[in-house]
Amino acid sequence: MIEVEDLRKEFVVRRGRLRRERHVVHAVDGISFHVDRGELLGYLGPNGAGKSTTIKMLTGILVPTAGRISVAGLEPSRKRIELARRIGAMFGQRIQLWWDLPLRDSFDLLRHIYRIPADRHRVNLARFRDVLELDPFLDTPVRQLSLGQRIRGELTAAMLHSPELLFLDEPTIGLDVVAKQRVRDFLVEINREDGVTVMLTTHDLGDIERLCNRLLVIDHGTLIWDGGIPELKERYGGERTLVIDLEEPAPPLEVEGAVVERVDGPRQWLRFRGSASELTARVARAARLVDLQVAEPDIEEIVRRIYASPEKVSDTNGV
Repeated sequence: MIEVEDLRKEFVVRRGRLRRERHVVHAVDGISFHVDRGELLGYLGPNGAGKSTTIKMLTGILVPTAGRISVAGLEPSRKRIELARRIGAMFGQRIQLWWDLPLRDSFDLLRHIYRIPADRHRVNLARFRDVLELDPFLDTPVRQLSLGQRIRGELTAAMLHSPELLFLDEPTIGLDVVAKQRVRDFLVEINREDGVTVMLTTHDLGDIERLCNRLLVIDHGTLIWDGGIPELKERYGGERTLVIDLEEPAPPLEVEGAVVERVDGPRQWLRFRGSASELTARVARAARLVDLQVAEPDIEEIVRRIYASPEKVSDTNGV
């Protein structure tokens, strides 16, 4: 569905008041990856890493400085109109609905823009009305919708023409727990039942863990991870935390194979590698335990470790 080879995008920035100096910013710096049909993958990175620039090149909004892109067999910047009929896109808070019109009228206008046959439009809209529970606000002007309602409307707008590929930039930003789960369920359904390829860009690592089997991580325009989340956790999740409750408050324990990260009264957090049972035995010999638990690192912590690593990931899974 997507093939990217040595993709680069440079921007020229001029700085200085008296003497304007020309600086070249390498927003995307030689990344390569491919996405198979039917994948649901996450694209992750800090602000300014190059995520949005990559998506804009994949959708034909930006022209690459160098490299090759193929999306659904098309070169995006040269075949924008043809590509638009085969992809859907939702860019965070950027609205694609008509602000003063009822939501229903926005969907009708999109039917004409994408030239969707009336029967298919009716079937698709009925499905999304059911899955995303749109009926209570279909006749409400878009400007009066809550954020959660508008996000559901935006997802419907991106999917009405039955795209093969869906680009999502921060689809659950600002949503409450219920609305967020409804959006996640929707994405899983269209991916599994319709085979829609989904590329998800987000800062919400809960979305990544619950939805994606594969993760791309970009930093300073360079791809530093391309692989599965379990493999990522195995490589960077080796350190775990043993949380212990003592009978009474005590200074940080000195136990072989562990470092105390935090102390809060009788509770202490010990970072360690290796066997939890062996560490527990050593802790039990050093202090009187009331309770304990082993906390596995979440993906947010693992990604922080990748960014903090001096060598990053340059030899994993072909990156």
